[in-house]
Amino acid sequence: MPGEKQTAVKYYVGVDVGSASVRAALVDGFGTVVAHAEQPIQIWEPRPDHYEQSSADIWAACCSVTKEVVRAVDASQIRGLGFDATCSLVVVDKQLQPLAVNSEGQNHRNVIMWMDHRAASQVKRINATQHRVLNYVGGAMSVEMQPPKLLWIKENLPESWKKVGYFFDLPDFLSWKATGVTARSLCTVVCKWTYSSDRGWDDGFWKMIGLEDLVKDKYEKIGVIGADVKGHNLPCENQPITSRVAMICGTSSCHMGVSESPIFVPGVWGPYFSAMVPGLWLNEGGQSATGKLIDHVVRGHVAFPELEAKAAASAHSIYTYLNSHLDLIKKSLPVGFLTVDLHVWPDFHGNRSPLTDLTLKGMVVGLTLSRGLDELALIYLATIQAIALGTRHILEVMQAAGHDITTLFLCGGLSKNPLFVQMHADITGKPVVLSKEVESVLVGAAILGACASGDFASIQEAMAKMGKIGRVVQPNHEHKRFYDKKYEVFLKLVEHQREYRSIMNSL
Repeated sequence: MPGEKQTAVKYYVGVDVGSASVRAALVDGFGTVVAHAEQPIQIWEPRPDHYEQSSADIWAACCSVTKEVVRAVDASQIRGLGFDATCSLVVVDKQLQPLAVNSEGQNHRNVIMWMDHRAASQVKRINATQHRVLNYVGGAMSVEMQPPKLLWIKENLPESWKKVGYFFDLPDFLSWKATGVTARSLCTVVCKWTYSSDRGWDDGFWKMIGLEDLVKDKYEKIGVIGADVKGHNLPCENQPITSRVAMICGTSSCHMGVSESPIFVPGVWGPYFSAMVPGLWLNEGGQSATGKLIDHVVRGHVAFPELEAKAAASAHSIYTYLNSHLDLIKKSLPVGFLTVDLHVWPDFHGNRSPLTDLTLKGMVVGLTLSRGLDELALIYLATIQAIALGTRHILEVMQAAGHDITTLFLCGGLSKNPLFVQMHADITGKPVVLSKEVESVLVGAAILGACASGDFASIQEAMAKMGKIGRVVQPNHEHKRFYDKKYEVFLKLVEHQREYRSIMNSL
């Protein structure tokens, strides 16, 4: 109407720091991504199981992608900014400058990545204490958490240890860079630093593990799990949010389930109070290598150059091409049945959940002398199935402990692969919900910014308004018997691996 005052559209920025890249999105109040940008970040691997990054490189990439997505709107329309990131450890000195986490003294390499396993002996000693705080991380601390990494620095880099000013979880580092405030998020300190929502810090734990020095000084997943599902005929439609598990699938995968009361799940992190959804307890299962494992298997195969050439000629990604190739060779069989004689145990980088054994190795049973594209497609399929079987293993342990899970909500890069999604539906027997926005992890980060702005009364309200579901993938229940048998073999594989280890240890 003439003369009527127009209300400016409100926008929020979500920034997601993954293992290999930084992404940003400009999101409106309805959860629609209106602009998106991505930039790679560097990873150093100076020796096996050591993975390092640069906080300066990460922050520069954050600034670059953020500037790119906001340039199309007026700055006054941007109401909030939210970060999510990998649980990597950032180390700075007393002047807040990067401090080396390596024996080479390279200060710019000041981030120990989440996937770094250098602190294997430290985590073994920490778990041997059987301290009560371990009850809140599934009974055993993971090498991916921060206490063993801190202990490794103290024991191996004494010069760096003497100069330390601050340790940050990467998301908290980003918040500090953006605001100048060193306050830490409840999510990071509870999930990765042993802070307890009922008792706070346990000084006795830090002293027991040899980090008494610290006593002297004294998650993005919400973009999908809280979405409105009305009208989609899902089992969780008339059930509380506690019937859902959000699965974030990228370089690694994590499985996030919430409960109204604390549930202690062997081999699954938590329970953490209010770490993801305020007022609810969080359990987090995980697989240390998923997208990275698929890449490793596919790119390391002798037929990969042929795959790469044919995919390029067809103007498709290598994974779209592999999915199509599987359809060509399946004949009258369902695609999944092609691996009746080919089985993979996926723990090439150890097991995070539910076995909490970082010494486990990958296994492949059923290899032949064939070297062509057909065989590459089959090992690719078997690897995806192994990841889905690992998810089933995690969900069954969570359910045995007291979770009532009816529906999976998938997001992250691997959720864009229809074969990956269908295998998870078929193998778990549960419907899989995909976000309307492909970049739902970024929407989750933007939801945090929206809540910080005060435009929503609660995270739950923001989740319902901004989290929109898209496609629903139903399981093929007629394939249940086949995947039950595959799961039986899957569990046998790790049983056999442990038997082999026992035999060799008896030398």
